[in-house]
Order: sequence, then C-alpha cells, then structure tokens
Amino acid sequence: MGVALEGRRALVGGGSRGIGRGCAMALAAQGAAVTLLARDNQALAATRSELPTPDGQRHDFIAVDFQRWEDVDAVAVADLEANGPVSVLVNNTGGPGADPVNEADPGPLATAFAQHVLSFQALTRAVLPGMIDLGYGRIVNIISTSVVTPIRHLGISNTIRGAVANWGRTLAAEVGGFGITVNNVLPGYIDTDRLRSSMTRRAELAGIGADEVSETLAASVPAGRLGTPADVGAVVAFLASPAAGYVNGVNLPVDGGRLVALNT
Repeated sequence: MGVALEGRRALVGGGSRGIGRGCAMALAAQGAAVTLLARDNQALAATRSELPTPDGQRHDFIAVDFQRWEDVDAVAVADLEANGPVSVLVNNTGGPGADPVNEADPGPLATAFAQHVLSFQALTRAVLPGMIDLGYGRIVNIISTSVVTPIRHLGISNTIRGAVANWGRTLAAEVGGFGITVNNVLPGYIDTDRLRSSMTRRAELAGIGADEVSETLAASVPAGRLGTPADVGAVVAFLASPAAGYVNGVNLPVDGGRLVALNT
C-alpha cells in the first residue's frame, strides 16, 4: 500500500510491546505519525526509536495506565489539543488475568471493564470530533477470538472482550455516515509475552515442557504455526487505509484458521 497513511496521525494503545507494537510498526510503515500509549516509559521510548519513518514523520509516546480511564481521557484530550486530530485509533491494552468467572470477585471485573470498555470509550469520544471534521476515521479494536468462542479459564477476559465487541459494532453503525469505520480484530494464538506466560502456566500444570505446549497450540492451527504481532499489524494497517473504507462493523479473526478448525 506504500505510504497510504502519509500525513495522518495514529494513536496506538498498548503500543510498547506485543500486538500493539506490531500495529504501530505497520502503521508507521504506511506513513502515519504514531503516538504510542502504554504504562512503561522505557519500553515506549525503545519502541518509538524503532518505528519506521518512510515519510519523515515524527513519532511520540505517552505513558498512561489504562486501568485509570480518567487519566486516559486527560492525556488524549491534551494530545489532540497540542498536535491536532487523529485519523487512526487502535484500541488495545493488556488482557485480564486467567480467572474463571464463577469464582470472580466483582472487583477484578470492574477493573477489567474500566481498562477496556471505559478507556476505549474515553479515547474514542476524544478523537471522534476530529475524525468527523476530517471526514476520515479508522477505529480498530484489538480483542480476541473469545468473542466467537469463549476460552477456558479466561472467564473475566471472555466477558469483557464480548462487551468491547458489541460496543465497537454499535459504534460502527452510529458513525459510519461520517467516513469513519469501526472494526474488531480478533487475534488467535499470537507469539507474545502474554501467550508465553500462559504456555508456561499450562506446562507447569501439566508437568510438561513449555516447548511441548507451544507445539500443541501450533498444531491446532491450520496454518501450522503461531501468529506474530506483524501478522496482526498488517491487517490493522489495511483496515486503517483508504482501501478499507467500505469495511465497517466486522469481527475479523486473525488466527490462522483456528476458529474454522474448531468447528470442523
């Protein structure tokens, strides 16, 4: 797509590592000036230094905790006032812990709801007026394949991911007439720190090696491998581009065909 996002700004949540970093890399490669949002200043600075600049664009970062939606709202408003409107918003943050929902205290559910639904709402509400003025907006929500099929032992995550998915599709219908699209990307087994940590826990519980768990997961995917953050980033870059202007309100799995395999 070349520099399809030349001259446009993008905000990327969770942009310091993992899937968020992969999205930031892909958007920057398309010419977008990317502002990264996450908690870790050091990791943010390191990622910013590695972002490509094919259009000579300038990248930035802001340290903020997505569990505090009021802080997310404040930094987004300040950034927009200082730097102008955003054309692309990637709503992404770390997932809830591995807890079954039948044992969950309401507290962790409230924290996860604030981290995902409320912070995403704060960011979206902040950027929408600028997108409307531009007549161009791309909002991409990074969620999970649990939106389609809940994942065992991730009860809180399954619950919150479903809420984000329906929030996003509702928003898509509301803002589609302004040249704005809202789409949900559903990653499968993506090789990130979070997945590796999960594989380590599974290995310990089963009394086997982490490599064996990794091989088992990869074998369950028709593509025959785990995904990479770059795999997700490439899809997000397409959805953010002018070429995807008629794609709106979809739940798009990026999982190597795993969901299909579960149903065949």
